[in-house]
Amino acid sequence: MTNKTLSFSRTDSANFFRTLNKRVNTYFKENDIKRTGNWKLWVKTIVMFSLFLAPYFILLTLDMPGWAQLLLTIVMGIGMAGVGMNVMHDGNHGSYSKKEWVNRLMGSSIYILAGNVYNWKVQHNVLHHTYTNIHGHDEDLEAGRILRFSKHAEWRWYHRFQHFYSILLYGLLTINWAITTDWQQMKRYMKRKLSYGKFPNPVWNWSKLVISKLIYVSVWIVLPLIIMDHVTWWKILLGFFLMHYTAGLILSVIFQLAHVMEEAEMPLPEKDGTMKNTWAIHQLNTTVNFSTKNRIVNWFTGGLNHQVEHHIFPNISHVHYSKISKIVRETAKEFNLPYNEYKTTRKAVIAHFRYLREMGMKPALQA
Repeated sequence: MTNKTLSFSRTDSANFFRTLNKRVNTYFKENDIKRTGNWKLWVKTIVMFSLFLAPYFILLTLDMPGWAQLLLTIVMGIGMAGVGMNVMHDGNHGSYSKKEWVNRLMGSSIYILAGNVYNWKVQHNVLHHTYTNIHGHDEDLEAGRILRFSKHAEWRWYHRFQHFYSILLYGLLTINWAITTDWQQMKRYMKRKLSYGKFPNPVWNWSKLVISKLIYVSVWIVLPLIIMDHVTWWKILLGFFLMHYTAGLILSVIFQLAHVMEEAEMPLPEKDGTMKNTWAIHQLNTTVNFSTKNRIVNWFTGGLNHQVEHHIFPNISHVHYSKISKIVRETAKEFNLPYNEYKTTRKAVIAHFRYLREMGMKPALQA
């Protein structure tokens, strides 16, 4: 990652964002709707936490066959992904509620997902939402050396197989938070003095990380080992891994369908650090929607299938994206700007792995 500061063009002769923002504001005003979450989000929060935590307490209190225990850990993984996409995500964007303490509470749910609020806000709110799909600035494009998401990244011989093995790695997302990623990110972000809002006290920030990790391990591994003494230790660790793998696989695939696609541009800045487009137009060029007419996908993904709307209006709760998407789509078309979208999840998934295959080809062989 580079520390060089980038700047977006301020010239939008057609006034796209000004027009779009005015229309979206008018929608909320005329319908007397708050831009934050509503009762539907609270109901969804209860459902997602129930999917995540109810199986955990069932496992701690009831004796059941091994296959049933593993099935419950998969349900926990689905709930874990659901909490992350629907509750934590809106909370840490400040869009869950008009009350800041509610946003902090819901955003803090990341701690039981094995993550860290400070790290997530810097990586997601600052680096990803500001520098979307810009190589060397958006860490969501970074996958070490094992995956190549951009033509600007270094090619290695094994990348030619990445469209096969990538799916195996995607499931490791959240367990990497728990084990390595948070420590590495905090060291890197604190050194660069990055923050979303006021820069935190280093001692307190590191202390929260250590304490939260100790509590996390105690809740998810130590406590089950003590209470479930009739279950061998390796089965508990297997269940823990399976929960994380399920959540990581869901989250990774949904994230990748939004940005690691052929339609999503990955522009580089000029030598002086300037970008060609304004920030709003940049978001249109670098994001992709999928399956926006599917009610189940809309409900479960927390609006992450509405990436165009989310990236232009990150402070609006996802429960409103289906409504404002028509405004965004029509305004983009009016200004002759792209509105990238796949009609179904299946088509988006196929396109993603086709793109991985293209990025895995040796550069000299690419068309």
